Amino acid sequence: MTVRSRVPSSREVDVPELAGPQITSPGGDSSRLAKFHVPEVVFGPSALAELGHCARRLGARRPFLVTDGGLTEARWAAEAAGHLKAVGLEAIVWDAVTPNPKDHEIEAAHRRYAESGADVIIGVGGGSVIDAAKGVAILSGNGGRILDYEGVDQVTNPIPPLVMAPSTSGTGADVSQFAIITDTANATKVTILSRALVPEISVVDPRLLTSMPDWLNAATGLDALTHAIESYVSRAHNTLTEQHSLHAAKLITGNLARTLFRPAEAEPRVAMAQGALEAGMAFTNAILGATHAMSHQVGGLLDAPHGVINGVLLPHVIRFNAETDASRYVPLAAAIGIDVVGVPAGEVAFALADRVRELADVVGVPQTLRSLGVSDADVPVLTRNTLKDACLTTNPREARATDIARLFRAAL
Repeated sequence: MTVRSRVPSSREVDVPELAGPQITSPGGDSSRLAKFHVPEVVFGPSALAELGHCARRLGARRPFLVTDGGLTEARWAAEAAGHLKAVGLEAIVWDAVTPNPKDHEIEAAHRRYAESGADVIIGVGGGSVIDAAKGVAILSGNGGRILDYEGVDQVTNPIPPLVMAPSTSGTGADVSQFAIITDTANATKVTILSRALVPEISVVDPRLLTSMPDWLNAATGLDALTHAIESYVSRAHNTLTEQHSLHAAKLITGNLARTLFRPAEAEPRVAMAQGALEAGMAFTNAILGATHAMSHQVGGLLDAPHGVINGVLLPHVIRFNAETDASRYVPLAAAIGIDVVGVPAGEVAFALADRVRELADVVGVPQTLRSLGVSDADVPVLTRNTLKDACLTTNPREARATDIARLFRAAL
């Protein structure tokens, strides 16, 4: 005798159903939709050799290669230009980019781009180089001054194709819709956010990471960890970003210190390259939070390393957000190996904040903003500028001026 179990109908069990074809617009709850915008990714040791073919696929005839003095000295810019030359492309090289790219640097680079008749824009370097390359593209397609494009979706005209090859394991700029530019007149950073800024191709070659100095390795690694954590708890997170956030947090916490103590070892470098990539893929779609909104202002004021500032601020922001809802931090803590079974969510979140600070200590990041040069007198202007930063809108807890000022003072 065969016994068949009966599946309850949807009339008996309250479950959501999907609609079939409809002639008219189905309407519905658009908040349940998830978008995920990323470039084509070429990943792995020696991926830089694909740079010429990538540029060719985008129609390059006269590529504009943006880099910096450090990459020129380390010969990565020469290798990149060589791969372009191998497919018949003679690059115009611009390497006058400094950390925290300045408005006037980008405008000078754009003038050279326009004079040269270049087309596809290639960035080989860290986040500063990549943001500068994006700035050149913005001006090429839209004109004006780079600071005119501060905010969300101000880049309205098409821009030239972008190919990025990151030389640090942290910023995520090679896959993101962000460009962060220093407003030199006002000593602050502006955030430009537009889906037009997501590059066409990201070429991720872990070999490039081996020439980073230790301080930059530490800073960009903590920046990537901040991307992973803030994107996971962001108000704009979705099912397509969450696993990237969690896996990135695991890879970064497990490998950042190893890259400092064994810099030539392949496995941790490849893991950090992947962790930075996944964190970038997550945050460009889920956006970030208060740590980045605050860090941008300190970086603009002091021209200090962005990831170092994140390493100081992130534990304070985790504790602040956890005061109202700590539950989102539990999966993050579990992903990096913190015991969460039977532990209240608030305690887990604070343990996560402590673990971040412990990692920052291991890689040599200062514990306070004061040690970086911030004083109590700077807090009012830093607070005002933070409230205007686009990243604050997706922080999981609403933060008013008094909250931001309190966080800055706690980090002093």
